Amino acid sequence: MSQKKEKETKLVVFQDKKIRRIWYKEEWYFSVVDIIFALTESSIPRRYWSDLKKKLGEEGFEVYEKIVQLKLPAEDNKLRTTDGINTKNAFRLIQSIPSKRAEPFKQWLAQVGYERIEEIENPEIAQDRVKQYYELKGYPKDWVDKRLRGIAIRQELTDEWKQRNIKQEREFAILTNEISKATFNKTIQEYKEFKNLNKQNKNLRDHMTDWELILTMVGEKATRTLQ
Repeated sequence: MSQKKEKETKLVVFQDKKIRRIWYKEEWYFSVVDIIFALTESSIPRRYWSDLKKKLGEEGFEVYEKIVQLKLPAEDNKLRTTDGINTKNAFRLIQSIPSKRAEPFKQWLAQVGYERIEEIENPEIAQDRVKQYYELKGYPKDWVDKRLRGIAIRQELTDEWKQRNIKQEREFAILTNEISKATFNKTIQEYKEFKNLNKQNKNLRDHMTDWELILTMVGEKATRTLQ
């Protein structure tokens, strides 16, 4: 596996159990079935997960809003779609799995996710890591600088929306589509299709040109300024 791929997809180990994870939307997502196997050693972790989904739904945990379908290396070394979960929601998942390994796993999860805690405490670390991520993927410096600036402007806009009591992801998506239509005359999905980006884990902005990034920044900056 290349250095670039290792940066995006990585194995970590808990008590000799391998946990697949992938860097997605600026944070680590872990394989749900790997977590279940590490905690239960079930011979059929996928079946265990299927039953647990129903239980979590009955408890009010919106499973399908927390889980992301991502492609991770399978036993045959091919990329297969599987359920992924971020660190925060993994802690909630663990609470619903009776296991003597639950507490040690929580401590382990906190440790492997410590880099995220560092980023929260010091945003400059997060910016440096994002910069390294794009440089490893071979993006030119000028593009990376624009992408980082775009992330900052997007964060300012979403913070403004949150202050105006916009909380749901669906609401963010609707507003983002409106900006995209005003800027490019296309919704986000239409733009992805235009660029042949049909996979869920394809970030549209990572496939924009310099000018597209600039226009996106202008659109979002203007939206925040004129609100």
